[in-house]
Amino acid sequence: MDVLVTVVLVIVVALVFDFTNGFHDTANAMATSVATGALKPRTAVLISAVLNLVGAFLSTEVAKTVSQGIIREGQDGIHISPTMIFAGLVGAVLWNLATWYFGLPSSSTHALFGGLIGASIIGAGLQSVDWATVVSKVVLPALLSPVIAGVIALVATFVAYRLTKNATTHGAATGFRHGQTISASLVSLAHGTNDAQKTMGVITLTLIAAGYQGPSTGPELWVILACGLAIALGTYMGGWRIMQTVGKKISDVQSPQGFAAETSSAATILVSSHLGFALSTTHVTSGSVIGSGLGKKLADVHWGVVGKIVIAWVITLPSAAVVGGLATWLASTSTIGLVVVALLALVGGLTFFVLARRKPISADDVHEGTTEREPVAAGNRGRNR
Repeated sequence: MDVLVTVVLVIVVALVFDFTNGFHDTANAMATSVATGALKPRTAVLISAVLNLVGAFLSTEVAKTVSQGIIREGQDGIHISPTMIFAGLVGAVLWNLATWYFGLPSSSTHALFGGLIGASIIGAGLQSVDWATVVSKVVLPALLSPVIAGVIALVATFVAYRLTKNATTHGAATGFRHGQTISASLVSLAHGTNDAQKTMGVITLTLIAAGYQGPSTGPELWVILACGLAIALGTYMGGWRIMQTVGKKISDVQSPQGFAAETSSAATILVSSHLGFALSTTHVTSGSVIGSGLGKKLADVHWGVVGKIVIAWVITLPSAAVVGGLATWLASTSTIGLVVVALLALVGGLTFFVLARRKPISADDVHEGTTEREPVAAGNRGRNR
């Protein structure tokens, strides 16, 4: 009975994480479309929510990487318990809420993996983590994916401006905005194929660890449906704080840049999902926005903001690992310890929501100043201001 209660608790917290992943990563798909006026904020999050749900059913390769690759299986079963997984999720959820409050597009993926790795090390030892898989399917994609997506976006932006005579051709903005509707939708679909699966993998890992599901098996249909609905609901809630950062503070995004950034992000994420790479969609989309700024004009990238984002990227995994490790140490002591961890997580989460309500950012703030104007040519920026 104790194991069943813990498993149910883990599933609930995993779906809460999936929900926070949704509103944390809404900006990945829709920030540039909202920033350029291609889509209204509420329309954007509705489209993104529906396509995230659809994407959750398209593949399970990333889920298998989480449930079968990161944590080792030994002769006596998997080297992690449901209690440890719960503690790891606590670290991931609290980090997601902290970075959401500060409007930083950090990686929900690395928060999740960091929490799980920290919990595994404290609860089962260093040998419980398959470090080869962590390096090949988590660390390397984290380093390479934003660079690859950024380069693709840079080239695509340059080509877009060249083909439309520096984007000053009459009607260019309208054409690119229509294109953005499609490209942003593809990013949302791709996000569902990658990020929703990570929570599926965690729940499947929990069921395997508790003996309710056989080793080396994939997620059940009810797990796929629950995770798809959770991330879709979170996406529809908005995540306006991070959307404001990605859409307005990294670069002065215009429609050709937005189309290029979204297209490169979608291509990178979809290929990675097919290969089972649990990459950070946040890293990919942020890299694409930076690349689109460089493709138009170097001064369009606000490097101070980029620096803060990169710092958040670097410290996400170890920070979540520390919280996950401490939570495991406390939760593993007794049932009382598990309850204390749950209560502390609840208090921590509510604290961030209360703080956010004091300085709210709404859809109107994200859409403020957005006008449906023709894009400014890269070489004529100064004359058109």
